[in-house]
Amino acid sequence: MLDTIPLHRRERLKIETRRALATHLMSANADQIRWKLVWEFMEEYRWEPGETRIGLLQDEPGPTGDVRWDSLLAALAEHLLAQADLAPPAWVEARVLRRAWFPAELAIHRVDALAWAPAAFRKHGVYVSVQDSAAA
Repeated sequence: MLDTIPLHRRERLKIETRRALATHLMSANADQIRWKLVWEFMEEYRWEPGETRIGLLQDEPGPTGDVRWDSLLAALAEHLLAQADLAPPAWVEARVLRRAWFPAELAIHRVDALAWAPAAFRKHGVYVSVQDSAAA
């Protein structure tokens, strides 16, 4: 389907889609689909020029309808900006879970997440395993 859209429009469509990640997460009916959307965002993010990458993370996304995913988006933005040696935007400060979230289903991955989750994710109460954080 994307092959029928002119290249300049495809690029704009990808950026618009990534900016609407929170909306897509809200409409997804299963965590498996939500993770797929996050990984797709990450894959597209990697292909963007540096200036565009930073711009994608500065604006606060709308609520997803689930505080866990809202916190994950904040942690992801903070983590990616830290990799670029940049401070996080102010909006991430309000998205911190009161109770830790371990998205991994297996106990061994939860232990792994407790020990190895990146600092930005721990700060927001989101404990992702090494496999999950490697994608970020």
